[in-house]
Amino acid sequence: SKIRCYEFLKQTSRSFATVIQELDEEVRDAVCLFYLILRGMDTIEDDMTLPIENKEPLLRTFNEIIYKKGWTYTESGPDERDRNLLLEFDVVIEEFLHLKKEYRDIITDIASKTGNGMADYVKNAEHNKCGVITNNDFDLYCYYVAGLVGIGLNGLFSASGLESPDLANETKLPYAMGLFLQKTNILRDYLDDVLNGRKYWPKEIWGKYADDLSLLKEPGYEKEAIECLSEVIMNTLQHVPDCLTYLYRLKNPSVFRFCAIPQVMAMATLAFMFRNIEVYKKIVKIRKGVTVKLILKCNNIYEVASIYRHYGRVIIAKNDPKDPNFLKISMA
Repeated sequence: SKIRCYEFLKQTSRSFATVIQELDEEVRDAVCLFYLILRGMDTIEDDMTLPIENKEPLLRTFNEIIYKKGWTYTESGPDERDRNLLLEFDVVIEEFLHLKKEYRDIITDIASKTGNGMADYVKNAEHNKCGVITNNDFDLYCYYVAGLVGIGLNGLFSASGLESPDLANETKLPYAMGLFLQKTNILRDYLDDVLNGRKYWPKEIWGKYADDLSLLKEPGYEKEAIECLSEVIMNTLQHVPDCLTYLYRLKNPSVFRFCAIPQVMAMATLAFMFRNIEVYKKIVKIRKGVTVKLILKCNNIYEVASIYRHYGRVIIAKNDPKDPNFLKISMA
């Protein structure tokens, strides 16, 4: 059943599967199962075919469900990408129950906080109608779906002895790592989200440029679309100093690469998306060759800092003095 878990990992995320498998044995299985448990919750939260009254109790009790041997879930919509994971979730639960208690406790705690946070959003009619309103809401939403993940991973690294025990008390830095990744994903997934009726860009930003977030993809809105995109990217770049500080504090090479690779990919993706109207037409991705090159270069903090610096320059080179956020973007 452990092999099946790693097969699920590959199905649900190619990029994460690679970095998780590179981790030291001590923490690899715990991180794999943590990821699959969160992915299961995510699949329930994202499923637009499920009524709220079914979703809410599932999300709020997911931290208990992971202790129920044999539990599976068959109600996911036929088009849900990770439906199969829930159909065979008993395999994940079985392996989870074999983990060390310290790891189980960390995962259970994060599953409880994440599930309740997700349920609050699912239940919030205003959120369903208007999406994310203020920049603070944007941070809070990303905290529930990704900031907590960063904090949980940080706890697992510390508990495993691969990183220092002091790291366990650090929440601000791993939280920033999660936010940086999540906001980049939200930027990249604009079209997919808007077509499915989800609004994750903060209204505090897009409201300056259009009456509705979905209008930004329409002809005639190009200037507004680009300037709005710049402002959300600027909001995302504020997390970079904390991300670099966190990476600087990591000692174990496999943990470092695990954390650094998704971060540099996000930075490269932001630079690629900056002032790029294609974001509104499809899901933009960095080229395979670039990805491989970045993965090979993520061996220490100096290499990683130089990648950040390189993409910072790419953004500055594309920055337009006519953009209302021109100066703030250069400073960021």
